Parts: sequence; C-alpha cells; structure tokens
Amino acid sequence: MSRNAQSGRRTPSISLRPVKRLKRSAGPGGGSNGYGGRKPRRPRRTGWRRLIPTWRMTLLGFGSALLLGIGLFALGIALVKVPDAHAAATAQSNTWLYSDGSVLTRTGQTNRQNVTLDKVSPAAQHAALAAEDRNFYNEGAVNVQGLVRAAINTAKGEGTQGGSTITQQYVKNTYLSQKQSITRKVKELFISIKVDATESKDEVLSGYLNTSYYGRGAYGIQAASQAYFGIDASALDPAQGAYLATLLNAPSAYDVATATATGKQNAVNRWNYVLDGMVKEGWLSADERARTTFPDVRDPQPNPGLSGQAGYLVNAATQYLTSSGVISETELAKGGYTIKLSIDPARQQALQDSVQAQLRDTLNPDKRKADAAAQAGAASVDPKTGAVVALYGGADYVKHYVDNATRRDYQAGSTFKAIALAAAFENDAKTQDGHTITPRTVYDGTSGRKVRGGKGTPYAPPNEGDKSYGQITLQQATDWSVNSAFAQLAQDTGLQKVRDTGIALGLPGNTPGLDAVPSIPLGAATPSVLDMAGVYATLDNGGKQITPWLVQSVDREGEAVALPAHKSTQAISADTANRVTSMLQGVVNDPGGTGWRAKALGRPAAGKTGTTDDQKSVWFVGYTPELVTSVALFGQDPGTGAQVSLSGVGGIDGAAGGQYPAQIWTSYMKAALKGQPVGDFPTPADGDFSGATDLPTAPSTPSSTPSTGAPTGAPSTGPTTAPGEGPGSAPSGGTDGGATTAPTAPPTAQPSTQPTRPPRPTSRPTPTPQPTTAPTTQPTVPSTGGQDTLTGAGASSGSRG
Repeated sequence: MSRNAQSGRRTPSISLRPVKRLKRSAGPGGGSNGYGGRKPRRPRRTGWRRLIPTWRMTLLGFGSALLLGIGLFALGIALVKVPDAHAAATAQSNTWLYSDGSVLTRTGQTNRQNVTLDKVSPAAQHAALAAEDRNFYNEGAVNVQGLVRAAINTAKGEGTQGGSTITQQYVKNTYLSQKQSITRKVKELFISIKVDATESKDEVLSGYLNTSYYGRGAYGIQAASQAYFGIDASALDPAQGAYLATLLNAPSAYDVATATATGKQNAVNRWNYVLDGMVKEGWLSADERARTTFPDVRDPQPNPGLSGQAGYLVNAATQYLTSSGVISETELAKGGYTIKLSIDPARQQALQDSVQAQLRDTLNPDKRKADAAAQAGAASVDPKTGAVVALYGGADYVKHYVDNATRRDYQAGSTFKAIALAAAFENDAKTQDGHTITPRTVYDGTSGRKVRGGKGTPYAPPNEGDKSYGQITLQQATDWSVNSAFAQLAQDTGLQKVRDTGIALGLPGNTPGLDAVPSIPLGAATPSVLDMAGVYATLDNGGKQITPWLVQSVDREGEAVALPAHKSTQAISADTANRVTSMLQGVVNDPGGTGWRAKALGRPAAGKTGTTDDQKSVWFVGYTPELVTSVALFGQDPGTGAQVSLSGVGGIDGAAGGQYPAQIWTSYMKAALKGQPVGDFPTPADGDFSGATDLPTAPSTPSSTPSTGAPTGAPSTGPTTAPGEGPGSAPSGGTDGGATTAPTAPPTAQPSTQPTRPPRPTSRPTPTPQPTTAPTTQPTVPSTGGQDTLTGAGASSGSRG
C-alpha cells in the first residue's frame, strides 16, 4: 500500500505480476461466459485416443494423397517413354521353302512369323479373347479390379496371379522383360496407358497374337499354327483356335502330345472353358459348340536347323539375295521373311544320295588319310530358266561351313577348255598359217611343245603324264584333253578373247585367276562349281546366258519383295553353242574320252573333265538337253584347310575328273531325269559334229581299247582310272610345230541330209617320239591318254593346276 500525499489515505499499489484467470461457467441463456465468448479448451487426448486422426487430419491427408497421386501419375506419364520393341520381340525367324512349298528350314533365334490380323481367322481371334480378356474391346488399358483381385489372391498364398489385360500382356511381350518385379509392373502400367491411347484395339490384338509364346519354340500364332497343326493361322477353326488359346496359359504343360495324363486333362478342361466363353460372348453358336471336338495335334517336328545341306542352301540363297541387292544382310537378320527357293526337293535328295553312294560310302578316313581330305561340291541347273534345282555344298554345314558349291578358291582345270572352243568358233579364229579353226583342224599334240605366236618366253605346257600324241584333230584333243593343242588354240584365238568369252558365258568378271595369260584355256582361274554350271548351261541353251538363281519368291508379312528379272542374253551364237556341244559329246561317246563313264547315263550327253596339277581338284561338268550338272572334288586338309592332293582317295593312285565326279554326275542324272522324255542336241549348221568318220587318226598305230576294269587294290564299288587321266609329271621339251587343216571329207561322207551319227574310232594314235624322255610307242594301259593338268607360265599364284 502507498499513502496519498493529499489525504493521507493509503491506496492499493498496482502489481505487474500476471493474474491467474479463473474459469467460469456460462451465464444464463448460454450466450456469454463472461470471457468474451471464447470456448473452453478441449481436454487433451491421452492413451490410445491419440492414435486416431481427427476428421480435419483425415481430410487433409486424403487431399494431399490425391494431389500427390495425380502428380506422380502425371510425372510417370511424362517420364516413362514407350521404348523400342526389344530384340526378342522383333527378331523373327526366316522361313525357307523348297520349290514345292514344303519347309526346308527356319533360321533365327526365335521361331516367329508376324502376320496381320486379317491373316488370323476370326475364330482364333475370339478364342484368344475368350481365354485372356473377354472385355478387351470395351475396357481401358488397365483392369484395376483384376489387379486388386490378383494382388489379394497372391497375398493369400494362391500363387502369382495375372490380372493383366491383353494390352498389358502385349506391352510386356513387346517392350519389357518377363521378370516379375514392382518396377517392371509400374512401367507396364504407364506404357500400357500410352499404347492404348496411340494404338487401335486391332493393332494391340495383332501385336499380342504375334508376340505370345505358344510352346515348341513358336512365338506368334502363325508359327504356332504350323507347329501344332501344319496350317496357316488364317485356316484355324474354332477347335484349333481354342487349343492355341489354351496354350497361352501354360504352353508346355498343356501340349497334349508330350504332357502327362494330368496335363492333358487340364488342357482339355481349359479348352472347354475357352469354347464356353466364346458361346457366352456370342462368338460361337451353341449348336456349333456341341459339334466341336478336340482337334488332332501333330507330333512335335524336329527343327532341321542348318545341319546337313540346309545350311548350304540357305547360305547360297543368302548370297544371291544380298549380292543382287534384294535384301541387305541387316534387314535379313531382322527376320520375318518367307523365302521360296528354286530347289527341287526330289532332285536335291537324289544329288545327296549320289554323293553318298558314289563317294562317301567308299571312303574310310580312319584307314586312309587322303579320304579325310575329300570335299565334294555340286550344282544342277535348268538351262532353259537358269533355276538351280539342286545343290550340294558338303557333308554337313555345321561341321564344314565352307560351301563347296559356291567357293572360288580351286582351279577349274580342263573344264575351261569348253570356253576356249567357244571363243575360237565365235570369233572365226584362224591358225598361225591362216586356216579357219574347225573340229577337223589338226594340231600338234606333242607334250611340252612351245606355243607359237606368243610374246616373251614361249609357253610350253606338258600333257598328262608327259604323253605326246603327234598330229591330232581338235576333236581328238578335246576328247583326250590334250594341253599342248589347247594352249596353241587359245593363242590362235587371242587370250583376251578367251577371257571375254568366259565372262559372256557367265563367269563373274572378278573370278580369281581369270586373266588373259597363256594358261587360261587350261583352267588357271578358280570359278565356283555353280559358276561353271552356269557357263555350260549357256552352251546347252543355244548360247543364251541366264545367271543361275536360287530364289523363286520372297514374302514379308504378306507383302511380296521384288526380285531381279532373269535376263536372257545371247552371249554367243546358237551355232557356236551347238558346235561346242557337239564336240563335248565326243568326251563322253569316245571310248577313249576322259568322260567315258558318263555314257552310262544312256542319253545324249556332253561334258568335260578337269584335273588340276597335283590333283588338288577334279571336275566333271556335263549336260543333257534338259539339265546341266557340275560336280567337283576338292582336296582340303581337315586340320589346316590347306589345299592337298586327292591322290589316294578311295584307295586309288591318282585322281581325275573322269572318276568320282563323273560317277556322281551319272548317278544323279539318272535319278533326276528318270521318266522324262529323251531329247537330243541340235546339230551344227555346217554339219560338223562329234564322231565324224573323216577325222584323221595319224599316226597310224593305235593303242588297245581302254579297259574299264578296276585297278588292283581299288574297291569293287569305287571308281576306276579313267583313260587319259592320271598323275602329272614335270614338263619336258618338245618339237615346235603349228596347226594345219584336216583334209576335206569326200562328198559321199557328208550327205546333204542329216546323217546318222557314226561311231567314234575306238583307238588312239601312237604318240610322236620325243628326243629323250617321251615314250616312242603308245602304252596299252588305259591311264596313258589325254590329260587335264595345267602347268607352266601364267598359272595364278605359281600354281600349275
């Protein structure tokens, strides 16, 4: 208290300390509580009550979550991009067919063929919808109810559940992995929404059917249709479509051809479920459902892959497609192509069987080292169209990847002499003394004789076994494959003209060793077996050249791919082609001809053998009016890949084109032409033809008719040594000489009408004596005739073969 200065009274002093507010109850009427209308503080929550949110907190939390969800969804839509389809979804198989439409093989990591939705039967489409997503056309990309149900079932321990729409399954197949994870599922949802917004339902369904796995290695409904029923997807009926839809749920377990008894029953139950669903949705009538029975499912077919000859055929066809610019290697690797080849399955099998019977069955690599080195290649061509009807690339593509039918690393040998003949006749070539060259032109067949008319060091190739024949006609030089005569023929014609003629007939201009050098007529170049088949096909086709082709049609997802036209070019005149063909008949018909074994065909046939230096390759290219076939045997070390001699193969000393190649050719041609009419070759316009009786045979002392018996030590089923073929020897010197023209036949020898072909002489002339090394008389053994070995200057890479 303080005292007042005027009154002297004490007055209360003011304290600055806070005054504790007293709680009062509300006044009468509840309007005022005496504290400015403030409400009393609610009692503080204690215990478990503190865990229950207020309604304000609940509303705020829900709103925040909604905004966050919308934001995250928008962010997900913005950030998650629809990726490029992964390789497993886009890498389809390429289907390779024979000419008759039967399947040769399929290539690619996955067996898939994409087809448009109109190539899938409506029944198969409805079956897939009934099995997987019956409300597909009326729903969005995601079925939330299905996802929740699947999550609940999974949580209850009922196994991983699907709940995905067809759109989601399509997205998973095409853009994502099959891995079960939250991250993948989230991506699947966002991508599905985007896909649903940008693609039509038909496009999504088509994509789903083309990317689903059906078992048996088949991706997509087209591959599955072939795998289980051997038909296209467009031909699937309700029963078959329902079965394929059943497989979507458990492919391996529901394959009735391989499943357990329980699996088969489950498959039938699922199949019935699908059909009932089709009836429920109005896609199948009740009456048709009642008549539907479980389909017949074919047994699993082993995938032929690339083993055996399939790999060689695919390889050759691929080379044809890529080299001609039809399809790039990159595009072909993407797959999805159906490629029909020109290969006739019956002739292809006949060629394989002939190689097996005439060669492989006679070999014993464990006993004879040389047998392991023998590699066969063959090609058969229709001369009128250029279609390759059969091709043999080796014993097995997965064991020997080099295609012996298309490789260009072995010399062609004397098969090239047919080109030299064509060049001479086409260019009206003349001998060194000015006479026009004909089959009757006489050449000096002395082994090692120096070629006249060339520049530099004279070319002087030896004949087979260094044998000399003296004065012989060009026809005889052809029959017996006399090198010295053909070396002079090429010089008389012009080496460049010989080269140009080879290219015109069908040899690629970049063929290794195809140079205008003195050895060109003896086969220094290294064309492929298929190349030589094409050259001889031009001769057989009246001089019209058509590049051999292997692909008949190419189709990708229903669209045809344009192929190059098979152009026919008149490379040489028809008369030139007929004259060469006429002369090459002597190689077969002459008992002393190097290709005499081919006469066993029993049809008019023409051809030429070829045997290179050291017998590293031996050939026979022959033809009838209907078919051309080229066969070669190559010596290749199985370990190093180096070229080696074929001498000793099959237990036979030496190797020649008239042996195994001619035998394979004859065996195959018999099967390939069986039942076909026997045709004949046209006769040259000037009447010159093989077997003319006025051909000179000087010198006059003949040798014995060649024996056809097998040599000592040779297997009874193997080849015998061909007359005029055998191991080569080092060159030796010879006398110099030119060519003259054979005497004209008497008028009675060439009647104005078509003469009956007389038989060829059955003997050979005695060779002209050599100064020191050559024999003075013609030996009587059958292996001493003409030769196919090329040796000397101008051979490529130092080779003499």
